[in-house]
Amino acid sequence: MAAFTAADVKKLREKTGAGMMDAKKALEAADGDVEAAVDALRAKGLATAQKKSSRTAAEGLVGVAVEGTRGVAVEVNSETDFVAKNDQFQDFVRKTTQAALSASSDDVEALKGMAHPDGGTIGDKLTDNVATIGENQQVRRMKTVAVENGLVVPYVHNAVSPNLGKIGVLVALESEADKDALETLGRQLAMHIAAAFPQALNAEGLDPALIERERAIAKEKAAESGKPENVQEKMVEGAIGKFAKENALLSQVFVMDNKTPIEQVVAQAGKDAGKPIVLKDYVRFQLGEGIEKEESDFAAEVAAAVKG
Repeated sequence: MAAFTAADVKKLREKTGAGMMDAKKALEAADGDVEAAVDALRAKGLATAQKKSSRTAAEGLVGVAVEGTRGVAVEVNSETDFVAKNDQFQDFVRKTTQAALSASSDDVEALKGMAHPDGGTIGDKLTDNVATIGENQQVRRMKTVAVENGLVVPYVHNAVSPNLGKIGVLVALESEADKDALETLGRQLAMHIAAAFPQALNAEGLDPALIERERAIAKEKAAESGKPENVQEKMVEGAIGKFAKENALLSQVFVMDNKTPIEQVVAQAGKDAGKPIVLKDYVRFQLGEGIEKEESDFAAEVAAAVKG
């Protein structure tokens, strides 16, 4: 039995960021020599990968992939925009997104357990990328949309490579209309979605917490008006109605003519095509949305490095 204690395992984990079992195995192999264990973990890439996983990853790429009536969007984050331009990273995002097309759910952990076309699992490849590229990377989220009959149209705004960029959109159109007509409509709608950032397909789909937040703001504004209570209530309901209209996709005004609600745009396209068209669902992934980026103080970092 190698001579090391629980404190040694803790020390090794703090030095490398490695998992408990990896640290224990490394100490066993090194006969309790912490520094030798550090070297062993670094050689395997485990120290590098695990320690970097604590750093904020808010850059990266959004990938989209479509196969007939099914499409998926995947966001993979990195720490810097520089890595997003790396061929190895782009290849990983592209192949991961393609693999996600056959996933049975939008569970990222399940996706990471799926086979990677170059061998091993997607999770294995991700760990290898972290070690070889030298930055934390995370498969953050995915979403699948599908129709029974029709088309799923992909769009990437300012693509850095085919189907890869910072804003990825999917539009799911249910219809028996001509595929060319659906492709044209889908691309127009996707460009609108990229620009207008809807929060839900319709008003009923808006997050209740978001509505309540807007309601609280509207109540405060109404109270400041000094008007009678019944008037204030109407002001609040009016504000909520306006918010829902502006943030639900079907009621948003089409950015290409700045006057027609999206619902009418879709209905007119169906009339023109001779077949009804239903905008069933959509996805809009914008890189890093909802992630709090760490603000770096370069001078402080240098000072800390000098002291340490």
